[in-house]
Amino acid sequence: MAGNAQLDTSSNPARLRISGDWTLAHYTRLKQQTEQLAGQYDAQTAIDLDEVSSIDTAGASLLVDLLGAERVSQLTDTAHKLPAADRALLQTVYASLRDFCVPVKVPQQNICILLLSRIGGAVYKLWQDSLQLLGFIGLILQTLARNLFRPKQWRITPMVAHIEQIGLNAAPIVVLLTFMVGAVVAFLGATVLANFGAGIFTVDLVAFSFLREFGVLLTAILLAGRTASAFTAQIGSMKANEEIDAIRTLGLDPMDLLVLPRVLALLIALPLLTFLAMMAGILGGAVVCVVSLGISPDMFISLLHSDIGVQHFLVGMVKAPFFAFLIAAVGCLEGFKVSGSAESVGEHTTSSVVQSIFIVIVLDAVAALFFMEMGW
Repeated sequence: MAGNAQLDTSSNPARLRISGDWTLAHYTRLKQQTEQLAGQYDAQTAIDLDEVSSIDTAGASLLVDLLGAERVSQLTDTAHKLPAADRALLQTVYASLRDFCVPVKVPQQNICILLLSRIGGAVYKLWQDSLQLLGFIGLILQTLARNLFRPKQWRITPMVAHIEQIGLNAAPIVVLLTFMVGAVVAFLGATVLANFGAGIFTVDLVAFSFLREFGVLLTAILLAGRTASAFTAQIGSMKANEEIDAIRTLGLDPMDLLVLPRVLALLIALPLLTFLAMMAGILGGAVVCVVSLGISPDMFISLLHSDIGVQHFLVGMVKAPFFAFLIAAVGCLEGFKVSGSAESVGEHTTSSVVQSIFIVIVLDAVAALFFMEMGW
């Protein structure tokens, strides 16, 4: 039977008679009745729940709205004919509505203030990350100096394994990438310089660009994405599995075991890969010059010998150890920052790649300005 609520004014005092099924199926009609009865009774009006047949959560909330939370809390003790389950449901709904608080709407901030706040937060985070990186670099140098004259502490086996992983396994992709870029640079040079009758200078363009910039820069960016992410994922997984805590418990230093072999391996591998990248890029340019410009291999080598000084090669190679050290430092540091979850490992792996590439490009720009001012 559908639920019903009627105010019986024939008795003295007046009595509010509630009967039937107070369930979700009759919610709309019951809602209308409760709205019509609002204000027609007071706290002295007697409440009769003896004819209520069933109640669910929707009906209980309507009864609480109709009678008030305090009256409902009293009725659960006095309405003895109401089943115990229905009394418990009324008590639960009453307690929930009593404790419910309307969430305070957060005032919207001004867009300019919000933008300035986010910029300030980003700058502060950049400052904190820079301080952490400088501190970690100092820790690496301290560990290196401490173990330099202690051959028993050298970790030769893991260092060789990392050299194979970083250098040997990355050599094919580095050679292929720089060969194709060298060919593209030569194509662009041949196309543009030919309009001025200076196609022969494509040889100088390819050699200058790869010896001074592209060889070391492309290799460093490639290893920043490949190696820095690997370092972060490896150390971060160990951090998440509490293996680093176990290493410290055994009285060993994670810097000796995990960081130093990776840093030294990258310091050895990156200059070697840079040399391969330079040769592959020049070879790619030479192929295009031979095919498109009719420059023979002998003439290409002769032009390299006469126009390109060894200082250009040294300018490119001298940047490789600095790039290698910073890439390894960033990758290892982000691994130690992992908090313990797989999501944190992914976040810091992405962060290490972004930071490494950013640092490499900024440092390369600073080095280019320095060498230009020095006339080298």
